[in-house]
Amino acid sequence: MRWRAVLFGLAAALMAAPQAGAADYPTRPIKLVVPYAAGGPTDVLGRLVGEYLGRDLKQAVVVENKAGAQGAIGAEAVARSEPDGYTLFVTAASIFVLNPMLYKKLPYDPVKDFRMLALITDLPVVMEVHPSVPAKTVAEFVAYAKQNPGKLNFGSAGIGGTIHLAGEMFKQVAGVDIVHVPYKGAGPALTDLLSGNIQLMFDTLSTALPPVKAGLLRPLGVSSEKRSPDLPDVPTIAESGYPDYRVSVWFGVAAPAKLPDDIAQKVGASLDRALSDEAFRASLVKIGFPPLRPRSQAEINKFIDDDRARWAGVIKSLNISLD
Repeated sequence: MRWRAVLFGLAAALMAAPQAGAADYPTRPIKLVVPYAAGGPTDVLGRLVGEYLGRDLKQAVVVENKAGAQGAIGAEAVARSEPDGYTLFVTAASIFVLNPMLYKKLPYDPVKDFRMLALITDLPVVMEVHPSVPAKTVAEFVAYAKQNPGKLNFGSAGIGGTIHLAGEMFKQVAGVDIVHVPYKGAGPALTDLLSGNIQLMFDTLSTALPPVKAGLLRPLGVSSEKRSPDLPDVPTIAESGYPDYRVSVWFGVAAPAKLPDDIAQKVGASLDRALSDEAFRASLVKIGFPPLRPRSQAEINKFIDDDRARWAGVIKSLNISLD
């Protein structure tokens, strides 16, 4: 009978061990992987998130930059890491939605390898033109483009990026013939737009604001569902006659797919507290990232699924492959 008592005690201890670990989490520093270079906008975003998590969970959060391959290097590292809550991931729309459609081979699967814990921010793109373009609204631009097929150029940071695909989506919904000019980065494209060498760009809000506010470029529309507080007088492209047009440049925090539910809930709750904290929200606004409000897991999944559906038709019609 004694051996049965010993075995029962061991079994009870083994069953209790994971629960105790989750209850105590975190007991050591957490690594937050940012899949882009240090010093960039996503890195700054990641450090703000890490700082809040560290305070809230009362444990150090160390940001680790793993840049390269359009975010795939960092994504693979997190996907292959131990699903214990000590490796988290600052991910982006391009990594979860666009890369799987643009690359035939990826070292990660965003659906099978990850568990999204929170959506942090969602940036619109701004449809902006050089002042030489005689259009002050989206409708006027479409009319002008149809009068000049193939004569207007829009720039981007390169083939397959969000800025490029935002232009291609607009071409489809508006039925206009405008020519894509890819650059080696958003900076050179913006320089050529400012000089009038190209006429149009679909730029991220944070990059577009300075020249727009200075009157160097004219904003015609924003890609979000609602008008941007930074550009309250600029209508959305949806309200300008194209209700299906929506471009979302979002960022969130994910973990390996097999992360236990209780740890996922603990980290998710901390991220939700961040998104409800006015000081944290103000810090995101200050660096050009409009913060989202907390969402349920079902709402997060629907948001990402809707984003995939929007881009699938655009990319398929272009027959783009980047590998």
